[in-house]
Amino acid sequence: MKTDQELATAITIESNGQTQLITGQPPELDWIGTGRSAFVFRIQGTDRVIKKFFPSHRHLAVLEGAIYEQLSSFSTYAKQYAYGADYLVIEYIEGQTLFDCLVNGTLIPRDVIRAVDQALADARSVGLNPSDIHLRNIMLTKDGTRIIDVARFRQTEPCSQWDDLKRGYDYFYCKSYFPKKLPEAFLNTVADIYKRRMFESHRNTG
Repeated sequence: MKTDQELATAITIESNGQTQLITGQPPELDWIGTGRSAFVFRIQGTDRVIKKFFPSHRHLAVLEGAIYEQLSSFSTYAKQYAYGADYLVIEYIEGQTLFDCLVNGTLIPRDVIRAVDQALADARSVGLNPSDIHLRNIMLTKDGTRIIDVARFRQTEPCSQWDDLKRGYDYFYCKSYFPKKLPEAFLNTVADIYKRRMFESHRNTG
């Protein structure tokens, strides 16, 4: 059986303008998702995934791998098994993102908020600056709250994204009249507006 490193190395990706194409994939892998900087494959019959970075983002592998090493003693974060020049091998986490919870109508308890607060405090305790915390990288699982995607935990500028989400939870989500199930298109529109406003705010203060 091939090692994780051999499987990761055998994945080939080509860039065609802004489009990323998987041109080679070992049969032992199942593609399960695409992010802003990488493809994600599950290793069949295991609890591990390979995050293979696009050629233009391969430098992020070593950065994110080192961040996961700093977070290795905190169970809220995904466990990392290995990393290389353009890939990570991390724990496969089964559950729903908070985005999925809103789309599917799954209740998000306050314990999730407390768990994320503690996890971010843990990250700060080892010298990191948690950033880019959003609905798609917080997961609700049968065993509790988990956080995935820590690539931006070494940003130096402050990030208010999690504080803004908490305010939304307190001011809107917790109210009895607020719907607990929302259309995906609506959530994507809200996220796009938020990103534009954050970009304009940074540009004006920069």
